[in-house]
Amino acid sequence: MKLKFKRRVPAGLVVACIFSAVTSIAQSATWDSTYRPGSYALKVDQFKAFPNSSKDIVFLGNSITAGVDWTELLQNPLARNRGISGDITFGVLERLREVTEGKPQKVFILIGTNDISRNVPDAVILDNYKRMIRQIKQESPATKIYFQTVLPVNSDVPPKKNHYGKDEHITAVNEGLKKLGKEEGITIIDLYPHFLKDGKLDKTLTYDGLHLNINGYRLWATILKDGKYF
Repeated sequence: MKLKFKRRVPAGLVVACIFSAVTSIAQSATWDSTYRPGSYALKVDQFKAFPNSSKDIVFLGNSITAGVDWTELLQNPLARNRGISGDITFGVLERLREVTEGKPQKVFILIGTNDISRNVPDAVILDNYKRMIRQIKQESPATKIYFQTVLPVNSDVPPKKNHYGKDEHITAVNEGLKKLGKEEGITIIDLYPHFLKDGKLDKTLTYDGLHLNINGYRLWATILKDGKYF
């Protein structure tokens, strides 16, 4: 008669396997490059209908860019707002031609927080930044390119839950952007530390933990003016 022995698996190994499986699932979170916010088509059509000038100073991005009148904020009639609420880096790439065809003198880009919230990998975001830079250089070589680092968020202020708990991705993307700026010879404006307090977006600069209030926009304008970016 053959005896059968059961091999006991150490409890620690079981826990390790479970942790590995959970981590694997988290790292493979689904993301969609085709996502476009509901107002995307309408806003792009509007932008295409507006006149272009080689004197334009374009502010390109998502709702954080869209949330203020840049002409009023900067007291500069050349400022143009090309922000679309909810937009991601893929959306900016899709509509970038509308910006470059006018051959603007400057373009200020702030994009990426919605990519991070929608689980787009850091490396993909950075590659999209590089694609934007290359396209602008090719289609409008005289345009000065300014990338701005992704702002922090504050989980103590509801309700932007999808944007919370991903601070390490914001940091990684910002560090990658600084490196990319050196490689591509473009200016990186590091907004992030100016808006940070106790490791989070300063409560006095936001109304919902993600978007800026007027104090936040005034600070942003001061950073740009003090840096003599225009």
